[in-house]
Amino acid sequence: MQRAFEGSEPDVADSAFVSEMAYLVGDVAVDERASIWPYVCLRGHGTMVDVGKETNVQEFTTLHGASLGDNVTVGHGAVVDYADVEDHSLIGMQSAVMGGATVEDHCIVAANAVVLQDQTIPSGHLAYGTPAETRPLTDSQLAQIEETNETYVELAARFRDAGLGRDASP
Repeated sequence: MQRAFEGSEPDVADSAFVSEMAYLVGDVAVDERASIWPYVCLRGHGTMVDVGKETNVQEFTTLHGASLGDNVTVGHGAVVDYADVEDHSLIGMQSAVMGGATVEDHCIVAANAVVLQDQTIPSGHLAYGTPAETRPLTDSQLAQIEETNETYVELAARFRDAGLGRDASP
């Protein structure tokens, strides 16, 4: 469902997949070949929610005033609240990225990790634990980011081609 709020309404690229069970409200932008899966809430008021090209936001995720770069994966049940996630990063299942935080490019935030307010995860690092600590990523972890993202870009295209999503007929 897409709803306007206080004069702003979601702007979704034609090539994006948005589940009919997702909720997009207010100042929200979803770029080319991005995917928004069931039970996702994207709420933009005061600060835009921006989902980059070929970025996927998986089931039960909440984004408020968040900016996601290109080729980002946000795992099931994550929360990104007034924070920035740069290109080619992976936000793990049930993790939280809190207000003012920045996850730089080519990073992984591990499942259940909590990136604190105003914390920066440096490029090429894994953030793990509560509160998040960091260490450099391995080559295989960097490859995992790209493989996961490619899988979801292809899966979203299949769902869209099957007639599923926001434009589906009842």
